[in-house]
Amino acid sequence: MKKQQNSDGFTLVELLITVAIIGILASVAYPSYTDFVTRSNRSEGQRELLRYANLQEQVFVDSRSYASDMKGLGESTTTVTTESDNYIISVKSGSTATTFTLQAVAQSRQTSDSGCATLTIDQIGTKTPTACWEK
Repeated sequence: MKKQQNSDGFTLVELLITVAIIGILASVAYPSYTDFVTRSNRSEGQRELLRYANLQEQVFVDSRSYASDMKGLGESTTTVTTESDNYIISVKSGSTATTFTLQAVAQSRQTSDSGCATLTIDQIGTKTPTACWEK
């Protein structure tokens, strides 16, 4: 009569199945993760646009005209880079004393945000592109 040996550990087949399952899970999860990060970074640009739009309204109340650049909103330069360097915020050319358009242009890794690389808001609150703004 032969004795059966107990083996401690994994067989090669078990290990390959485990690696395959992890690979499948990663291939499903990674695109969702990158989409989440992109949308999260986009919210930084939106937040800053809304903040500067509020500043524009304060300037208009005080002086009866909108600022023509970011210096008029209290910044030291004509454009402002967001905290994470994902967007450059500026007053779009063509703005007048009674109208303004602020724009956020995507930088670095955020440029892959297809269709949403440039976000804008104007004096009446029109946000473009509309599909890129959270409802």
